[in-house]
Amino acid sequence: MKEKFSELFIRIFREKTDNTLFQLIRYTFVGGFAFIVDFGTLFLLTEYLNLHYLVSAAIAFILGLVTNYFLSIGWVFTRHTVSDKRIEFIVFALIGLAGLGLNELFLWLFTDLAGMYYLISKILTAVLVYLWNFFVRKLILFNK
Repeated sequence: MKEKFSELFIRIFREKTDNTLFQLIRYTFVGGFAFIVDFGTLFLLTEYLNLHYLVSAAIAFILGLVTNYFLSIGWVFTRHTVSDKRIEFIVFALIGLAGLGLNELFLWLFTDLAGMYYLISKILTAVLVYLWNFFVRKLILFNK
């Protein structure tokens, strides 16, 4: 029997879920919001405070990471591998720091080596780092 759209919507967006596809959908929204924080901060720091784009990118990425953590633990993931929230945040942040390394590497590769505009580079980089962050966090932190 086909599920009504409203019931499916509730299952995807409102109920707690361990369904990886539903979590990926939620993480996409969380990641989208964190990306807005990240991208907006990158733009403001680079264009208005005249910081080098790699410095701006690091600061922006950290703000996006914190945004992502709080939204992820509150809405995306229901099972926690680590019971101590401090340890969980540290591991979440370490995965994010690996993501930051990937972010900086890909941003540099696309901008300096490939000659792309830094904001276009950021969009491509964000997709790659988004996939890294979701699957590694799901595997390590939110999978019992």
